[in-house]
Formats: sequence, C-alpha cells, structure tokens
Amino acid sequence: MPQNNLVSVTIVTYNSGRFIKRCLESVLAQRYPYREIIVIDNNSTDGTIDILEQFEDRCTVVYNDENRGFAAAQNQAIGISSGAWVLTLNPDVLLLPNFIQELVDAGHIDPKIGTVCGKLLAMTATFDIPARPLVDSTGIYFNPMLRHLDRGSQEVDNGHYLKHEYVFGATAAAALYRREMIENIALDGEFFDSDFFVYREDADVAWRAQLMGWSCIYAPLARGYHVRNVLPGNRRALPPAINMHSVKNRFLMRMKNISGELYRQNWFSITMRDLAVVGCCLVREHSSLKAFWFLAKNWKRVMAKRRLIQEQRMVTTEEIATWFSYKPVSKPAPSKEFVEMRAGAKIAKT
Repeated sequence: MPQNNLVSVTIVTYNSGRFIKRCLESVLAQRYPYREIIVIDNNSTDGTIDILEQFEDRCTVVYNDENRGFAAAQNQAIGISSGAWVLTLNPDVLLLPNFIQELVDAGHIDPKIGTVCGKLLAMTATFDIPARPLVDSTGIYFNPMLRHLDRGSQEVDNGHYLKHEYVFGATAAAALYRREMIENIALDGEFFDSDFFVYREDADVAWRAQLMGWSCIYAPLARGYHVRNVLPGNRRALPPAINMHSVKNRFLMRMKNISGELYRQNWFSITMRDLAVVGCCLVREHSSLKAFWFLAKNWKRVMAKRRLIQEQRMVTTEEIATWFSYKPVSKPAPSKEFVEMRAGAKIAKT
C-alpha cells in the first residue's frame, strides 16, 4: 500500500551529466519532508554515472544496461516506488524549495484530481536564468490539429497565470501524479506507453486520464525552471531519432484515444496537419518514414490498447471536445485556501 504522505520523485537520466547534480540538489532541498528519490539511468556514457554514485546514500539509483527510453524507464521507477504521489522529473529541471508542497496541497483540493502541474520557467542549458523570465509551461493543451502545446510557452512572465485552474494535462518534465490514477489508467501494467519510447508520452497520459474521468490542476505557486530542447520551430536541430518518435507518437496517440465523433469535428484541421507531416517525411525527413512502418507492424496491438481505453472511458465526446482549441483552454478551480476554509466551516458545525 502506498504511504499516504509520501511523494516518490522519479527521474530518468540518459547522458544527463551537465544537469543531474543540480537537479538532485534542488529535490533534496525541498521543504516537503515526506519524499523518496528514485533515479533510473539508461546506460549513460557521459559521466552521469560518476555523479549519481555521489547520491546513492540519499537516493535509490538503478543502472540499466541499455537505453530503454523515457517511458519504459519511468514505468520502471514507478514500479519500485511506494508513495501515494509520484513526481516525474526531468534531470534538466530545477525546483524552488516549496514546489512539492504546493503540488501536494493542490492535489488535495479534490479526490478526482489525478495530475498536478506548476509554473515552469525557461532556463538556458547552462542553468542560467534569463533577465526577462520566460514561461516554459503551465500545463499542456491540444489544438484541433492534434498538436499538444505548452500553455504560455515562451511568453514573458509578467505575473500572469496566478490562479488555480484545471488544464488538460501536465508536461512530464515536472508532473505530480496520484497513485490511484496511475493504477486506474495503466494499460497492461504500463502507465506511460513504452511504445512511445520518448516524446509525447505525457500528452498520451493526459488524454487517457481525461477520458477516464480524472482532472489536472495547475498550482501557480509551485515554481521551477526547465531547459527545453524541443520547441515548435527547432525541428531541424533535433536528432533524427527524436523526430521519428515525434511522428510515430503523433499517430499512435490518436489511434488509441480519439473518438470517431471528435475526429469528424476536426477532420479538416487534422488532415491538413497530417499532409504537412507526411509531406515533410517524404521530401526532407526520410529517417522519420520508419514511424509508419512501426505503426503498420504493430497495428493489432495498438488497436487492442484502443479497445481497452474506449471501454473504460467515463466522459462524453462533448466534454473532451471542449479542450481542443487553438487558444489554450483552462477551467476555474477552487484555491487551496477556499478548500481549507470550507473544511474549517464543516468542522465548526460539528
């Protein structure tokens, strides 16, 4: 049974030597006392292992003998964790000291909150903070082309995004997941779909969670910094393998989660984007054509996952459709202060 107050921080490293020391130090400096830290290394060769050895007395560190990918390694970490909450964390993230406490407090606002995210601000690869702070993410949203984007990405942080809000989902760079939700939406024992390997696995989880009746809340006072390498517009600078997984996972996510009615509502936008993606693969990005071979080869297995998801869905297409917009969608949520006040009033009446 998970420990009710314990937060399991799960980190996957792969050649993360320039980031991981400061990331772990920021986790160890958290004011929230009930935590365990689990690190899975995917066979790094850049000195990451030498750094991790320095933290073995304060963290559980597992060294894989191959690169299993982010999704599978996160599942591995979650499998050996014991907290009622799991905080997935990228090694290129720095947390401010109250980050975990603010996430946990927000998660207790409602038992159907399965995911909590905070405000991530942009940071350079050298861990320098820009003079003009830029937002990295305040949750993720989908547009009608089935692109998932980070809410507020690259906006100057001028003090907005100050309220608790329900959002579609969270970037797994720093997302708090309720154990009960993890177990509820897992497919064949997998929370993150290992077929994704890397990239978009968090959007897939967010979509599946929404279908199964779980919500995601944004906690404005949970703050941290993130080095983001993948942004719209910098595709050509990314390794071919990342781009291939990006293409594969765009279609994999849709095959599993979208309803026929939601597809019909957005078919034109989806088709236009699909044509652009396929055209790019045919004309310029030939290495990404492997994505379509993967989808064809694994069609039956993916469709089996789809059947499980659609059989367990708890919400209507109309409800899901409200989240798909060209502008970021959020919905009002009570603040933790409101919930505490309401709980106090109930106690006073008894």
